[in-house]
Amino acid sequence: MTNVETGRLSVGDCVVRKSFPPITRHLLALYCGASGDHNPIHVDIDFAKKAGFSDVFAHGMLAMAYLGQALTDGVKASRVLSFSTRFASVTPIGARLTCEGHVTEFLQHAGRECMKLALSAKDEAGDVKLAGEAIVALN
Repeated sequence: MTNVETGRLSVGDCVVRKSFPPITRHLLALYCGASGDHNPIHVDIDFAKKAGFSDVFAHGMLAMAYLGQALTDGVKASRVLSFSTRFASVTPIGARLTCEGHVTEFLQHAGRECMKLALSAKDEAGDVKLAGEAIVALN
């Protein structure tokens, strides 16, 4: 039983934490096929260089999917009442993302006892690639 299920949480507690393997070109190609996002900036290095980047980079929605997976690994999906994100910076090939969620407050939402989480996806250097928040029901 997790601290979320027992309700033994405090502001600042980390309730979401998951690290992912490095982002590879192969993964980006697979993500293109699965998502239907075939923007060449993510798989064609010549296109990326013409656009001013040194290489291709990950889809923002891939980082968001990682953060969503980390969130629902940390709390039951049925308790997630809202989930929002904003893209903070480009995620390059080879980045190893670690996703975290920390309790920022306890509140009433839609008639339920809830907690608000500050979410982030950071690379191994601590550079924030994606930031967001979630409202999670406590019961």
